[in-house]
Amino acid sequence: MTDADLAADLAKAAGRILLEVRDSGLLDGAALGKTGDLTANQFLVRALRHHRPEDGLLSEESRDTEERLHKSRVWIIDPVDGTREYGEERSDWAVHVALAVDGVAALGVVALPGLGGGLVLRSDKIGEIPHHDGPPRLVISRTRPAAEALSVAERLGGALLPMGSAGAKAMAVVRGEAEIYLHSGGQYEWDSCAPAAVAAAYGLHCSRIDGSPLIYNQKETYMPDLLICKKEWKEPVLDALGI
Repeated sequence: MTDADLAADLAKAAGRILLEVRDSGLLDGAALGKTGDLTANQFLVRALRHHRPEDGLLSEESRDTEERLHKSRVWIIDPVDGTREYGEERSDWAVHVALAVDGVAALGVVALPGLGGGLVLRSDKIGEIPHHDGPPRLVISRTRPAAEALSVAERLGGALLPMGSAGAKAMAVVRGEAEIYLHSGGQYEWDSCAPAAVAAAYGLHCSRIDGSPLIYNQKETYMPDLLICKKEWKEPVLDALGI
């Protein structure tokens, strides 16, 4: 099985598990989010250890070790990106499965199980992004919109689209629902690795908000900011940020 097919199969299966946990009706709110996180993580970690035992692994829900720092290939996963949204039984949450090779997001799968049919987007199977005329649409956090994103939207005359998880927001750009996703409120590698891999495969610009590259499998997994946008909006955004 190829790495891409493995990632897609695991993301889809984790999504099904999460829906089963949610639809059981036994939990809600924070308890549902925590249980979903732990259940999906256990499945993904065990499956990756079985199928790719020589690779490194970084997961939001597992204790990190320095072992991965000595690996060229490292799987970076987020079992539930948007735990709050999942716990609230919204649709804007995701499952991230990515493979970083020598620090680059080489392969990614983002599953959106809460959407009808359980949409799965892959970096190895891409389509065209619908064209949009007019001012840009910016996806922002529905609970903690970044000041920089609000400033850029004002300068560019853009519309704001509040949304949940990082994966859902990034895939909104991939799906043609928005043109810009700018985040500056702090994230970790598992929040952006899979979305960045998919977005880059679709021809989108992906970087830090100062234009520098996204580098993964670092000892410090904190990644403060992220810019994913259509390439024609890269310079206007950086100019609006004063960079």
